Amino acid sequence: MIVDQKKMENLADNLMAAEEVQGRSLWADAARRFSHNKAAIGGLVTLTLVVLFTLIGPSFAQWSNEEIDWAVLGQVKTMGAPSIESGHYFGTDELGRDLYSRVIQGTSISLMVGVIGSFVAVVVGTLYGAIAGYVGGRVDNFMMRLVDIFMSIPYMFVLILLLVIFGRSLNMLFIGIGLISWFDMSRIVRGQTLSIKNKEFIEAAVAAGVSNFTIIMRHIVPNLVGIVIVYASLLVPGFILAESFISFLGLGVQEPNTSWGALISEGARTMQYGTLWQIGFPLFFFTITLFSMFFIGDGLRDALDPKDR
Repeated sequence: MIVDQKKMENLADNLMAAEEVQGRSLWADAARRFSHNKAAIGGLVTLTLVVLFTLIGPSFAQWSNEEIDWAVLGQVKTMGAPSIESGHYFGTDELGRDLYSRVIQGTSISLMVGVIGSFVAVVVGTLYGAIAGYVGGRVDNFMMRLVDIFMSIPYMFVLILLLVIFGRSLNMLFIGIGLISWFDMSRIVRGQTLSIKNKEFIEAAVAAGVSNFTIIMRHIVPNLVGIVIVYASLLVPGFILAESFISFLGLGVQEPNTSWGALISEGARTMQYGTLWQIGFPLFFFTITLFSMFFIGDGLRDALDPKDR
């Protein structure tokens, strides 16, 4: 009787364990892995705080990003140092504009450039690579040779040329960064498509008479979501760096708008006067955001890597 009772308890434990295994999907397993990555969670928390700063921060601002405080102009040595009494929490720039409001604006624009540029690169690169990999043959060879040719052209030179020809607008910066950064994504997606195009579910869809475009959109692309998410998370900091470099050269975001690169460039020009806050605050947000995104990207890669499942 005691033996039978132990057998029943072991059977119940096995059934409960089986239910736990069956109830956890691949995405749930990936979320569990990601939650155990302390660096990734720290990066996610930091990035969330930066985003909240751009959303909630303006409600605490006493000066707008374009408003000039005439009282601090001409003060070469102090140049509007950070002060809670004056309402300039981060100080002012060389023109007497509130740096707190300008850092908020620069943070939002730099994040938008990274996210929108990554979205454009992901959409174009995923569709291009999936079509090339699924169709195969001469079409695949031709499309990939075009990618090789495009990748041989200097990335930054093309971006600067686009901004000079079509104007240094914010929209052109979004489109330019995204449209010339999808090449690596297309090669990654193409390789993954080649590995799944001969799977049973694809052959079943072909036998059922499903069109090639429907197969690509409904069967191939959804199975590439994990790879796409990981690569997109690593694209965002790269785009922020590219935008900051362009703005640092004076070819990116134009006044009255600003970005991290423009703010850092302005701060670098006034460092000789000891106004370290002008470069310190935008550089701080720039640095912690990049580190956070790199940590999040590494965490997603580890969580969604099929070899680790």
